[in-house]
Amino acid sequence: MMDCSEEVQSVSEEPTAQMELKKGMSVFIDILRRADKNDDGKLSFDEFKAYFSDGVLTAEELQELFHTIDTHNTDNVDTDELCDYFSQHLGEYDNVLGALEDLNMSILKAMDKTKKDYQESTHLEQFVTRFLLKETTNQLHSLQSSLECAMETTAEQTRQEKQGPLKPEGLSIQWSGRRSNRRLQRNSSLSPNNPLLSLASSAVYEEDSHWMIQVNRLQRLIDRLEKKHILIVQRQLSVLEEELEEFRLALRQYMECACAQTGCLHIAVQRLVNESRFILYEFWEHNNVWKNHLQTNYSKTFQRGNVDFLETPESVTTMMVPASWWVLNNN
Repeated sequence: MMDCSEEVQSVSEEPTAQMELKKGMSVFIDILRRADKNDDGKLSFDEFKAYFSDGVLTAEELQELFHTIDTHNTDNVDTDELCDYFSQHLGEYDNVLGALEDLNMSILKAMDKTKKDYQESTHLEQFVTRFLLKETTNQLHSLQSSLECAMETTAEQTRQEKQGPLKPEGLSIQWSGRRSNRRLQRNSSLSPNNPLLSLASSAVYEEDSHWMIQVNRLQRLIDRLEKKHILIVQRQLSVLEEELEEFRLALRQYMECACAQTGCLHIAVQRLVNESRFILYEFWEHNNVWKNHLQTNYSKTFQRGNVDFLETPESVTTMMVPASWWVLNNN
C-alpha cells in the first residue's frame, strides 16, 4: 500500500510524466521512489540490488534480471521499464494489485471521513467506528500473515531446488512449527478456503504428532553434537541523519527477534563516535542457521526498512571460527 494520501495524489497527477498506467501498476511508482536513493528518477544496479535482493537470487542472477528489465540499455531502470517487465509476469497478481489500489483508496477515504467526523459523533457512533477500525486491522493482519507464510514457503522451496536433491527428512521447512501453527490458526479467521493458507500449511511441520516432535528434538541434538565452528557476521550500516530515530527503533526490534531465534548465540551493536554509522556483530551456531534467519519475517522487515534508512547499501562480512573459542570465552 501507499504510505499516504499525498502519494496517491502524486500518482494520479503524473500521467504526462509517466506512461499511462493500467490499474494496479501504480505500485511500481512507489517502488521506484523508495528504491531511488539519490532521487534521480531511475535505479542504478546498486539501488536495484539493495531493494530487490531477497536472499535467494545470487548477485549474478540479480544482474541478469537488471539487464533484462533495462530494455533501453542505459544501465538504469526507470518506472516504464519496471511496469513493462512486471506487467508481463503478474498472472493472478494483476487482480491483486488492482484490488490493493482500490483498497488503499477506500481506506484513505474512510480515514479522512473519520478524522473529520469522529469528534462530533455520538458515543455509540464512536464505538462503531473504533470497532470497525479494529476489525479492519485484524483482517489486514490476518491476510498479511498468510502472505508471509507463502513468502517463506516459496523462498524455501527455491533454496532447496538450488541445493539439489536432499534426503527425505530434509525436505520439511525448518521454521518453528509452534510459531507457524499459531499463525495459521489466526489466519483461519480470514477465510477457511484461503489459498495462501493452504499453500503455507502444506509446507510446515505437523507438530501435533508426538513422533515428529521427537524427531525434531533428536535432529537439533545431532546438529549441536556435530557443530565444530560458529559464524560471526559483521554488518556496517551508514544511517541517514534524518532517519536515525526510526532506524534505532527498527534495529531494537530486529535484535530482540534475532536474539530469540534458535541458533543465535549473541548480538552486539556499536555506534561509531560522532558518526551515524553502526557496526552490528552477530554470532550464529553455523552458516545454515544464519541463512535461515535471513529469510524470517523480522529479518526481511529490517532489510526493507534499511532501503529507506541507509545512506548506502550495508556492508556484510562473515567469518567462521572454532566453536571452542566461544565455549572458552563464555566459561
